[in-house]
Amino acid sequence: METEYSTFGRHVAIDTWGVDFELLNNAEWLQAQMVEAAEVCGATVLSVQSKQFEPQGATVLVLLSESHLSIHTYPERGFAALDCYTCGETVDPQLAIDFMVSVLKPEKYYAKKLVRGIGELQVETPVIKQAELVK
Repeated sequence: METEYSTFGRHVAIDTWGVDFELLNNAEWLQAQMVEAAEVCGATVLSVQSKQFEPQGATVLVLLSESHLSIHTYPERGFAALDCYTCGETVDPQLAIDFMVSVLKPEKYYAKKLVRGIGELQVETPVIKQAELVK
């Protein structure tokens, strides 16, 4: 008997501005935060790729069983573009994005959520809930 997989998915994209240069220019630190963000939202990490660029900048891609989480940084502009796409009902990509906003502490951000796999794409503006991180 074949398993029927849901095509329903949520895709949250966020542009963050006014982030500290040192945070955005540290692929190793970003990778650790992204893996934690994936775990926070209940996703299963399959693999991670990260690249530190010269003279600055970083990209981290986290391949999830449920889809992906990514960040691309431009430290000289204080800018990072993040997105998280997850399929199914059980994993909420918003939690991963909220976690990343909490650790990056941007001065401002712009976010959109696409609801996918149900026909016409639905665009929503999500509420970002910055978690108070326990140190």
